[in-house]
Amino acid sequence: MGRIRPTYIKRVAIELVNKYPQAFSKDFEGNKTMVNSLTDVSSVKMRNRIAGYITRYLSRPEV
Repeated sequence: MGRIRPTYIKRVAIELVNKYPQAFSKDFEGNKTMVNSLTDVSSVKMRNRIAGYITRYLSRPEV
């Protein structure tokens, strides 16, 4: 079992992916820079958690 992420991280991440689908990929480093440029997240930890969830979200197999 993995860690449980708060709902606000998931909400922001999925909203960003839906709004900018071509901006994100399965690359964590690239996602960090895109989250930093597209949002006004003040803390680095929060930016990394959102980018990490986006990476995991895009890596899931399509159902």
